[in-house]
Amino acid sequence: MTLIEEHSAELAELAKQKIAEFNALHWDASLRQPLGLKQMTPSGELTAVLAGRTFGLWFYLESFWLAEEERGQGLGSLMLQKAEQIARQRGCRFVVLDTLDFQARPFYERHGYQLQWTQQNYPFTGAKHFMTKAL
Repeated sequence: MTLIEEHSAELAELAKQKIAEFNALHWDASLRQPLGLKQMTPSGELTAVLAGRTFGLWFYLESFWLAEEERGQGLGSLMLQKAEQIARQRGCRFVVLDTLDFQARPFYERHGYQLQWTQQNYPFTGAKHFMTKAL
């Protein structure tokens, strides 16, 4: 048996595809729906974006970014609340996310998220926090 090293985006996608094929034997992944919100300036510049997906009882908040000038103005709270509302309308009862130690843990805690687990030394000396919230 020969193991072949291949460090490519194509191989990573192939691995995801194979896992999806296996998972399809156990649940209907077609029920997974993307969930996204964004804010643009009148000139078309992106100033905020939130992206994730809903599946079953869970909303996975994968990415959430606000331009520096938008932070602390209430937009992040508004977007998070809207995303949670959409998730509830889709039947979700929980949210899961991760955030790095220099990112938004206090923001999420103010919105009712609870720390479940912290991965220390990520990627070297920092921390990655995994958080959940019941909707």
